[in-house]
Amino acid sequence: MSQQDGFLGGFLLGTLIGGVVGGIVGAVMANRLDNQLDEDVELTDIEGKRKKKQFRATQQDTVEIESTKRSLEDKIAQLNATIDDVRRQLSNVNANSSSQVKESSFIED
Repeated sequence: MSQQDGFLGGFLLGTLIGGVVGGIVGAVMANRLDNQLDEDVELTDIEGKRKKKQFRATQQDTVEIESTKRSLEDKIAQLNATIDDVRRQLSNVNANSSSQVKESSFIED
């Protein structure tokens, strides 16, 4: 019976010591994991803020691009109108000069 009593005492002592050691190791590991999760959350927050800033910047760039595009389209329309006016003026000048040339050729004959 003494062996059984020794076994039972050792088993209970081992269970108690194992529980304490396991509790300490578990607490340390949980603390490390908690700190690591906090860092991950912090990095995720920083990354999320960075992505929001990039998105806002992209939206602002898009607005700026659209306004620049509209401005360029307006300038192109103005240039086309000016070119058309100059063509009309030149065609009038050419028509007048060719009619003068025809009249002068009639006169010389």
